[in-house]
Amino acid sequence: FPSQTVTGNFAKVIHGLNANQLTDQVIQRSKRMILDTLGVGLLGTSTEVCHKVAQYGKIYSSDLSSTIWGHLDFRLPPLYAAFVNGVAVHSMDFDDTWHPATHPSGAVLPAVIALSEAFPQKKKISGLDLLLAFNVGIEVQGRLLHFSREARNIPRRY
Repeated sequence: FPSQTVTGNFAKVIHGLNANQLTDQVIQRSKRMILDTLGVGLLGTSTEVCHKVAQYGKIYSSDLSSTIWGHLDFRLPPLYAAFVNGVAVHSMDFDDTWHPATHPSGAVLPAVIALSEAFPQKKKISGLDLLLAFNVGIEVQGRLLHFSREARNIPRRY
């Protein structure tokens, strides 16, 4: 038996990542993915489904809040802001994708931005830390996709 579980090994790899490991190429690609996702998300804020989830989110309040993209005066608790912004990205279905089908940035970026906004002013994270968090999220999603038998069957279903 292996001395470590797959989950433990996975967590160790993810926990060990740091900003110094981001190459120039990874940083440039990440910036392009982030810009693309923000553009698609801003466009998605005009969709009916985004309006519906934003209205739903208004029933929640918290001392912490994060911005709803495209609406500087509309903030929700980070969990719901990430949800609304994620819906905005996915509602257009133009965000980046992998094969088998998954949209990595649309799931990761709204959560990373919402959490980064929720940090107290004196503990704000740097742009490089945000890029690291984004890439860790992309890495987690990619590895989970790689491990998933369900994902391997997606092409056969269509």
